[in-house]
Amino acid sequence: MASSALTRRAFLAVTGGAFAARAASRGRAATGPTRLVLLGTAGGPTPKLRRAAPAQALVVGDRVYLVDCGDGVARQMRLAGLPCQRLRAVFVTHHHSDHNAGYGPLFLLAWASGLESPVDAYGPPPLERMTRLFLEANDFDIQTRMADEERPPLAPLVRPHEIGLARTKARPQRSGGGAAREIFRDDRVRVTCALNHHPPIEQSFAYRFETADRSIVISGDTSYAESVRELARGADVLVHEALYAPYWQRPGAPQPPAVVRHILASHTDAADAGRLAAEAGVKTLVLTHFVPSDPPDAVTDEQWLEAASRHFKGQVILGKDLMEL
Repeated sequence: MASSALTRRAFLAVTGGAFAARAASRGRAATGPTRLVLLGTAGGPTPKLRRAAPAQALVVGDRVYLVDCGDGVARQMRLAGLPCQRLRAVFVTHHHSDHNAGYGPLFLLAWASGLESPVDAYGPPPLERMTRLFLEANDFDIQTRMADEERPPLAPLVRPHEIGLARTKARPQRSGGGAAREIFRDDRVRVTCALNHHPPIEQSFAYRFETADRSIVISGDTSYAESVRELARGADVLVHEALYAPYWQRPGAPQPPAVVRHILASHTDAADAGRLAAEAGVKTLVLTHFVPSDPPDAVTDEQWLEAASRHFKGQVILGKDLMEL
């Protein structure tokens, strides 16, 4: 009952009009159209009071395709009614800890929950080394459960694939990267990626998902980037990170100057996210990865909406944990 109430509260937080939101089913395979579930919408590496770490799930039939693995992502999937053992693929945008701290634990917990089919994982280097070292660090638990509980080996169920893209040298501060590249395709989804612009990290990606009924783009962490704009061209939904610059530009910002400089240089102000959405011609803009996320009332919903709607006249939705779109 508590989890159902939480889900209802999340749905009530949808802002921007009559965007179709359907309650996540509990304990059954998902069917029907492609669903987007925002598992965590906080920004930054510290634990937040009311938002979980970044993660999004696309559900197509009975398969789950996950973008980013913030801390606690396996529990967020459970709260959303998405069984971990239905994972088909995982896509990591970049290797800041708020986006990958739950990567290894996700596979370990999915395996303990009955994962039997291999999961492909995609992301920038050193994804393969990270995967290997996590399995080594947890070898005692894995070997014990294999012997005591007759579980299958975990390592063959995790298939990491490293992505490497060349960055555009001309106007790198805005271009982000070169042309998008297809990295994954099965009978339900096609995934392309492009470099975004998240300094000082060189290999940081945005992803576009094409299914039979929807096109959904996840920006990852980025400042305004032309590559993200082109990747999102004509998409049904753009899920874009959001910074509220005035909060950080005021005197007495609650972080050291070096952190504030990083935040302003490597994230996108909500107004610019709206501008990018307008230029890309997307139908719906979903804001997520809010900076700041704490304190919860540091920036009001009205302020986020006003900034994002300054240039974008389509539908704007303020993401909330466990919201389904």
